[in-house]
Amino acid sequence: MANTTSNSTAFIEAQQYSSFILENLHDGQLPTNFYRNVSDFGSGTTLNIKTLGDVSIQDVEENTPLAYNPLESGNVTLSITDYKGHAWYVTDILRQDGAQVEALLAQHAQSATRAIQEDFETRFLEVCDSAQVAADPNNVNGFAHRVLASGGNEQMAEVDLINMRLAFDKANVPMAGRIAIVDPVVAATFSRLITLTSATEHSRNPIFQSLLEQGFDRDHQFVMNLHGWSIWTSNRLADVAAGTDVDGSNSVTNAGKANVFMSILDDQTKPIMTAWRQPPKVESERNKDRQRDEFLTTARYGLGPQRIDTLGIVVSDATATA
Repeated sequence: MANTTSNSTAFIEAQQYSSFILENLHDGQLPTNFYRNVSDFGSGTTLNIKTLGDVSIQDVEENTPLAYNPLESGNVTLSITDYKGHAWYVTDILRQDGAQVEALLAQHAQSATRAIQEDFETRFLEVCDSAQVAADPNNVNGFAHRVLASGGNEQMAEVDLINMRLAFDKANVPMAGRIAIVDPVVAATFSRLITLTSATEHSRNPIFQSLLEQGFDRDHQFVMNLHGWSIWTSNRLADVAAGTDVDGSNSVTNAGKANVFMSILDDQTKPIMTAWRQPPKVESERNKDRQRDEFLTTARYGLGPQRIDTLGIVVSDATATA
């Protein structure tokens, strides 16, 4: 008697499972040289950092004493504010009956660490936005560092790049190391209006060579170098609610994004500082009562502004490209 599929159904496996595990898609992350990593903050919850202002000069006359003026000083603080974690477990039954369980656990640990890193990047871009005074132009030497995009439908326009360049020039921000992190919608807007430049010459700049080497350009698209700005994209920019007063004179009509302009030339010019009190760490233990192995990943860190004169925000519509 011949065996066929009709009379041998017990030997047919209804479902087959590949050894390949389909993972979630993630975009790249911002390089660590976008912010100052504070190294002298090994204990405590708040670090105080002194700041120095400008000196003033005066006219001098013969045989006349000068007025003694103090050097202006101030203080900024950085606090460890974020405590993030994720927990999961695997039962003994799953270990006994399942397949590729170890691969599942390894992927879970990697995904948990990745989620914390993504949260850190999101918080970094939020702090860039919240570092400025809301509903205020945040003028530095008379020029606004917080504006609403001037294009139609509140899209970012080329003139916004020019105006922010002028604002940074008037704030004495060095030309080298200026970057803009914009939403992909803004990148699409520029793609419609401007002929993109080659990244070849741009990549020769030693400041940005490290970004390319870290893989930043593979996932955070390099758009162009225009009016002194090296423009990159990110999907994690801070959201701006519809109707929000941006600069004291203009409100965004629909939901918007806070596009970030800043200097990353060195630790003196970077607007944001950060400290990791505890990098992502995976721990495990045995729960004998529930017959399972339990795992958790935790991390602690803090972010804060150290200066705002090297920071600019242009709020643009979150969806309009034309």
